[in-house]
Amino acid sequence: MKTRPMAKVEEIRRKIGHPIVDADAHQLETVPVLLDYLRDVGGANMPNRFLEFLKHQRRTFDMKPAERLETRTSMPVWWPIPTENTLDRATTQLPRLMYERLDEFGLDFSIVYPGIGLQIITLPGMLDDELRRASARAFNTYNADMFREFSDRLTPAAVIPMHTPEEAIEELEYAVRVLGLKVAVIAGDVLRPVPSFAKQHPELANEMLYQDCFGLDSPYDYDPVWQKCIELGIAPTSHSGPIGWGSRRCVSRHQYNQIGGFAEGGEALLKALWMGGVTRRFPKLKVGFLEGGAAWACSTYTRMIDHWKKRNAEAIGHLDPGRLDAAMFRKLIDEYAHPKIQAYRDPLVENSLWMPSPDDLDDWRDCEVETSEDLAKLFVPNFFFGCEGDDRMNSLAFDTELNPFGARLGAMFGSDIGHFDVVDMREVLLEAWELVDDDLIDENDFADFTFRNTVRLHGGMNPSFFEGTVVEAAAARLLADENKA
Repeated sequence: MKTRPMAKVEEIRRKIGHPIVDADAHQLETVPVLLDYLRDVGGANMPNRFLEFLKHQRRTFDMKPAERLETRTSMPVWWPIPTENTLDRATTQLPRLMYERLDEFGLDFSIVYPGIGLQIITLPGMLDDELRRASARAFNTYNADMFREFSDRLTPAAVIPMHTPEEAIEELEYAVRVLGLKVAVIAGDVLRPVPSFAKQHPELANEMLYQDCFGLDSPYDYDPVWQKCIELGIAPTSHSGPIGWGSRRCVSRHQYNQIGGFAEGGEALLKALWMGGVTRRFPKLKVGFLEGGAAWACSTYTRMIDHWKKRNAEAIGHLDPGRLDAAMFRKLIDEYAHPKIQAYRDPLVENSLWMPSPDDLDDWRDCEVETSEDLAKLFVPNFFFGCEGDDRMNSLAFDTELNPFGARLGAMFGSDIGHFDVVDMREVLLEAWELVDDDLIDENDFADFTFRNTVRLHGGMNPSFFEGTVVEAAAARLLADENKA
């Protein structure tokens, strides 16, 4: 069924001179069909293991409030998809219907991320290696089949488990070379047992976990994964956060757990990649962080540069306790201190001459930079940020007076159609355009937001990404112009 867009959507489309590329739409998989794929991949019993995992993920709803409090079992998402709007509900589940309605939404091309697949593959909770790997393969094969005939306007994301580099590389190879997929969503972190506790209490190993974000202090070297992404032309995107862990473990309110969760997860991964020197070693690598907006990115970018100025390898010297002028400190204590402090003058001075020191004083050593501008160059061209259209904070990404070195960060419009926060899919472009109507961004910013930055992310990693799509010509012109610059 094809219907016309609303008048305001048509007005916006007439006004702008570029396509609209949606960096983050969502689908809902049809579970019985998915189970057929899972059976083909993993054998007759794998669907039951998968359903048991799903049941465990939803165990909160089988508990009484007192049980949830006793076990600190967090409240997961509930009622996550549009329902009363039945047309949108069906659109979420039926790729052909989504395809036919794109004009109605004002969208030319959409990258479609999983629903159930996002929850169980890219979140770090699926510890069963065999089930996780079979599930990833089944989801990716399912998506390749369901979306294949709509590739000129829709492309699905492969789910890539990151528990080991070998696992990630194997699934990347299969998804791209065998299935023909060209987008990949990775876990933002992997939960691993704390080694000392696991050795002492192996039966309780999975009760004390830490978050491994791949770029820093990981037990594995993930550089081969980033190299494989470059080889395959895949821009890894992350769509996960610590919902259900740490402070996001409220047992009664899902929104307490979710708000800011994707931003927190994005920040953790980005800092690990940035400070871990990944973008220095792989300058061609581009990474997307979805559904967290851009405000956190502006803050992380700004604060990291500010902190580097005060605590880089050279500047840190002004904090060296050994540089204390002990004689002056004694004199000042004698002249200005309360008598009770004066009584401890000598030990106070002596203790101030010593503080514990790490093995290496330079927290940014893997970046190998000499100036804060060098540090910024390892951030701005490499990282991109998926933003829902109704988030006014998206405008911060384009504020060249606010962002150090006049940076324009890679904010990308992600419609988020298929999720609960989109009440009417026909209005996603209208919400994004409100930033222009409210003079928070201009039309050039809007073009970056809704077209150029998504092309820079995916087309920058794979120049042929948009070949065969309805935006092929426009994307090719943009990439050619940027290559000349």
